[in-house]
Amino acid sequence: LRRSPGQTADEYGNQEAAMNSDDVPMKEARPIQVVLAHEDNHHFDLDEESLERILLQEHVRDLNVVVVSVAGAFRKGKSFLLDFMLRYMYNQNPDTWLGGDDEPLTGFTWRGGCERETTGIQVWSEVFVINKSDGSQVAVLLMDTQGAFDSQSTIRDCATVFALSTMTSSVQVYNLSQNIQEDDLQHLQLFTEYGRLAMEEVYQKPFQTLMFLIRDWSYPYEHPYGLEGGRSFLEKRLEIKQNQHEELQNVRRHIHSCFAKITCFLMPHPGLKVATNPSFDGRLKDIDGDFKMELHNVVPFLLSPENLVEKEIGGSKVTCRDLLEYFKAYIKIYQGEELPHPKSMLQATAEANNLAAVAGAKDVYTKAMEMFCGGDKPYIAPADLEQQHLNLKVASIKQFRSVKKMGGEEFCQRYQEQLEQEMDENYANFVKHNDSKNIFYAARTPATLFAVMFTMYIISGVTGFIGLNSIASLCNLVMGIALISLCTWAYTKYSGEFREFGTIIDQVAETIWEQVLKPLSDNLMEDNIRQTVANSIKAGLTEQGSQHTKLKTN
Repeated sequence: LRRSPGQTADEYGNQEAAMNSDDVPMKEARPIQVVLAHEDNHHFDLDEESLERILLQEHVRDLNVVVVSVAGAFRKGKSFLLDFMLRYMYNQNPDTWLGGDDEPLTGFTWRGGCERETTGIQVWSEVFVINKSDGSQVAVLLMDTQGAFDSQSTIRDCATVFALSTMTSSVQVYNLSQNIQEDDLQHLQLFTEYGRLAMEEVYQKPFQTLMFLIRDWSYPYEHPYGLEGGRSFLEKRLEIKQNQHEELQNVRRHIHSCFAKITCFLMPHPGLKVATNPSFDGRLKDIDGDFKMELHNVVPFLLSPENLVEKEIGGSKVTCRDLLEYFKAYIKIYQGEELPHPKSMLQATAEANNLAAVAGAKDVYTKAMEMFCGGDKPYIAPADLEQQHLNLKVASIKQFRSVKKMGGEEFCQRYQEQLEQEMDENYANFVKHNDSKNIFYAARTPATLFAVMFTMYIISGVTGFIGLNSIASLCNLVMGIALISLCTWAYTKYSGEFREFGTIIDQVAETIWEQVLKPLSDNLMEDNIRQTVANSIKAGLTEQGSQHTKLKTN
């Protein structure tokens, strides 16, 4: 919807309101705070359980994710803007998505006034699944952040929130008021210092898209509202001039070096009713037409399917499942006493990157082994199982190494060793599960206990016959213990109760088998084989001697 030549802002607003009478209401969803800010000690925590419920939903966890975040100073309308983004996501009709004229604005909590509203980082509980023109699907997550530079936040708090949102988003909307001032650029340089260092380590820009969203733009006669005016204004503001001070040049070089794409959008003031009416609840009838017209341009520019920017780290697309790991890794570095050196942010990124690669490779190994020897599969020969394990282990390591990872070869080697160790541990569990399907393995414990009882019975009888009553009594005691153990083991297997006793009996029986009975049987078998071979050789030599004697006689 665009304003025609000669059409006033009020006429545009009335036309637009008439077209939005059939707006689709939002589903039941709400903002969820995933990064908690503690005002007393200025400490940040991640609500992992809430974030897992959002990102690990079956229909989105393996989709590439698009994260749109809005950050900036407090009380500048970030949540207000995000609620219009929600309207667009719930109703992408190009003519009606903005809503009805008398419809209150709901979604992320917001209000007028001079005190802050949002703390920490919030995300919308519903992850939107969008079909792109190439047939692929992506998951879209909207993120709201605590406003910077309020009276209750330290510089460390502001840097933490801005850095976290920038590191986890694919599009960071830097919400500013009226103009881009030099301190805005300097704060951006501080918050993205991680980017400069990361670029030196991985030789690429660490962040993706940055949009300067200038609210309440008062100079449309110099640079018109919208994307085109923002482009010309941004070029002028970020221009590096020969006569500039070195500090000013470094700030601009740094910002260009951190983001793959930088844009700017100029927004008009929403109107005096919005700014001064304490009961304003977001109804479009109270908002100026110019502001609504530019909303029709800026929101689709960010969120229409053809403009969505998928999250990438280190050149690899990030899924919702991966994003959860990155959140966990990043939050750890902010839970110390001081704001960490940007190098530690790179370390956290590399760690999360490698952990995501380990999880993906391990998942391939586990699924393939489950298909080969899972619960419904018959018993498999140990040699075949070991060969399958070795083949899948090589394939999983190959997949791990094929994923683009940060941190360098030496750093990644530690995670490859971790992957190998975890696969070996899984293999040990698969071996136990496979052995439990072997009927002879299952009978090992009762057979061992029965062998102990039989042996003790024989020894007891012999020693009692020759008068060694103390040894006979000891053998009878061992035989009784073995009998009680056998009965107890049978009961635990039948009833499923007292499983810990059954496990202990299995372990003792396995030890007796491995340390006593198996070596004895192996020695007896070796002796029998040796005696058989000796007898065969002796018989052969005797027969040859007999034939030689007969030949001499003849």
